[in-house]
Amino acid sequence: MTDESSSNEEQNEEQQPRKRGSMRFQDAESTKPREPTLAEQRARRRALLEEKEREAAEEQARADADRKAGTRRKVFIGSGVTVGLVGLVAGWYLVATPDEVTAVCTDANGTVVENDDYCDEDYVASQGGYTSGGFVFLPIVGGGYQQYRYNYGGTGAVGSTVSGGSYSKPANANISTKSGKTVQRGGFGISGGSFGKSGGS
Repeated sequence: MTDESSSNEEQNEEQQPRKRGSMRFQDAESTKPREPTLAEQRARRRALLEEKEREAAEEQARADADRKAGTRRKVFIGSGVTVGLVGLVAGWYLVATPDEVTAVCTDANGTVVENDDYCDEDYVASQGGYTSGGFVFLPIVGGGYQQYRYNYGGTGAVGSTVSGGSYSKPANANISTKSGKTVQRGGFGISGGSFGKSGGS
């Protein structure tokens, strides 16, 4: 087939009307893209606007969630601090609140004596006695000394042997006798110092 005949065929094809349902292929390199219609431009703008609004709403939701989480953290931290302070105060109160202990004056055999002064160091010293090894030594008529000491927390009637308790003075305790004499004031910061000296140790 010659060039002239192929050229004639192309012209004949161009002159003939295209059949319905036929397709024409475009060359991507030489075909110019069609300008978008006004409706397409509006649709694109609307889609962009909706995308921006959606992103802004998501950003706002994230900010709200972060703010709520921060508030919850502050509440939890505040609650923890409050609970910690309450625990600290309660602990301090338990430590600072001294026990109430009754001191009973006994002789060397553990027998309860009537006069609490016999165990009081100041009284014994004023009578010419002395203190040694947790005992107070009170001079007796006719020469010699009688030994006395406090029992802390024990019970017993005068003339009977004391029951229970200890001869060691408890720290951080309010100690007083049955007659109301204060042997020691306890409390926070007090390490067993006595208010009105005693013969116990």
